[in-house]
Amino acid sequence: MVAHYTILKVLNNNVVIAQSPDEQEAVLIGKGIGFSKKAGDQLESSDADKLYVMKDEEKQHQYKQLIAQVDESIILVMNDIIQYSERKLDVKFDEHIHIALTDHIAFAIKRVQQGLDIVNPFLKETQLMYPKDYSVAEEVVEMIEEHLNVHLPDGEIGFIALHLHSAATNRSLSQINRYSQLMNTLIQMIEQQLDISIDKSSINYMRLIQHLRRGIDRIESGEQVGNQDRLAKVLKEEYPVCYNTAWKLMKVMQRRLGKTVSDAEAVYLTMHLQRLSSQ
Repeated sequence: MVAHYTILKVLNNNVVIAQSPDEQEAVLIGKGIGFSKKAGDQLESSDADKLYVMKDEEKQHQYKQLIAQVDESIILVMNDIIQYSERKLDVKFDEHIHIALTDHIAFAIKRVQQGLDIVNPFLKETQLMYPKDYSVAEEVVEMIEEHLNVHLPDGEIGFIALHLHSAATNRSLSQINRYSQLMNTLIQMIEQQLDISIDKSSINYMRLIQHLRRGIDRIESGEQVGNQDRLAKVLKEEYPVCYNTAWKLMKVMQRRLGKTVSDAEAVYLTMHLQRLSSQ
């Protein structure tokens, strides 16, 4: 159904702020949609490639400020990127992605143009923790290169994947970064406690990362895993170093997340650690 909108403000040739018949303020994005238009002019919803209502007034204000600072070509590409990513991941993003990801990519492009690069220390872990988001982020980087003729470094794939995951799960980026930092702490502890250097290209490392990520999700959601007392006793006797290390890891997770960790988690962690230590 086509709705009629009254333009409140033209932000640039491709973005306008308009009011719907029920007096909701909306952002309308489309190539040339704001050209030669002024406040009070009428538009139809079908005129826009993308239309969304920002219900949060603070986010509305932030987006308007951002639009004024970002090149119009980036805004149009971001519209395509966000729509494409939603389809690929089969999710509806939190509206904050229009601000956070647009700002991040605009700044990343500026850094590349200035010859600067920021190293992403969690790139491999991000790929293993969020494989679907990472895969879409790779395509996003290709879209940016195709449409804006800017090649972003591989580290940006990881940063973009985190933004996508944040918007898809409605978790703050700071919370997701906290998980990445926790993961890094746990990996360093494992290497120190077992006196090993982990091959981060190995299948066992991939399994460990995915297990730790699922473990963090279980702890956060309060999900309980089945009792494994008999197996725990066997593992404690057979692999005491790995078993004790698993408990140390669990204590760190419990302290960082502020939630109780099921004893059974130590059993599964011990098995992963034993695989790594026997490589």
